[in-house]
Amino acid sequence: MTIPEIIKNALSEDIGDGDHSSLASIDKNAIAKANLYVKEEGVLAGIEIAKEVCKQVDEQLQMHVFIEDGTHIYFGDIAFELIGPAISILTAERTILNFMQRMSGIATATNSLSKIIADTNCKILDTRKTTPGIRILEKMAVKIGGGENHRMGLFDMIMLKDNHIDYAGGIRLAIEKTHEYLKRNGKNLKIEIETRSLEDVIEVIEVGGVDRIMLDNFSPEKISEALKLIRGKYETEASGKITHENIREYALTGVDFISSGALTHHIKSLDLSLKAVF
Repeated sequence: MTIPEIIKNALSEDIGDGDHSSLASIDKNAIAKANLYVKEEGVLAGIEIAKEVCKQVDEQLQMHVFIEDGTHIYFGDIAFELIGPAISILTAERTILNFMQRMSGIATATNSLSKIIADTNCKILDTRKTTPGIRILEKMAVKIGGGENHRMGLFDMIMLKDNHIDYAGGIRLAIEKTHEYLKRNGKNLKIEIETRSLEDVIEVIEVGGVDRIMLDNFSPEKISEALKLIRGKYETEASGKITHENIREYALTGVDFISSGALTHHIKSLDLSLKAVF
């Protein structure tokens, strides 16, 4: 689903057959101004989405942006002002805030983690643990916050996780069947495989044929042992039980990536407010 389609659906959900509160109480010819106020420190995300919301609601709405996406923001900052028909401002208000508050929360959380490991070569990755229907926006917010996107969905990368391996009959069969599938279907997709132990890592190395090895629920000490076995032959990714408190310890092992589902599924939205200005 494209960004314009996502916004169209969100507006349809909210407006239905009309913004009757605004239509009933506001003069249809009234022109007004509103500011987007920051009420909580964080990282701003969603300006481009707000622009598209305004465009779809009413092309007469003019947005003057004062703070761009990715900027660290503080209480009292004004991110942008809207000028145009008062009814249109009110109709767009909640959809703008719903998107921007969540995206800014994701960008803020991502930035917080990224800063902890900024001096290492390790990169923060998101996952598919996203809100259904708005994944593209949440992954956009991760990028704004300084992280990187993992695969967008099931279609753009092979990721053999524990259940795939178990259903396939083991690591070797899972990898072999995957290569047969890709060849048969003329597809060229990168392959990542999850490992749950050092024994799994050894078996993956013996079989080969993958691009990245995920080290799932490994301690930093076990990650270091695994990296000695892998010796840089494959990209590596740490996942599971990684927090603000221990992420630096994981990054310092030399692992290439750290993935965190919490970046998108366990997020507190950032407090923003759109208020009338006179």
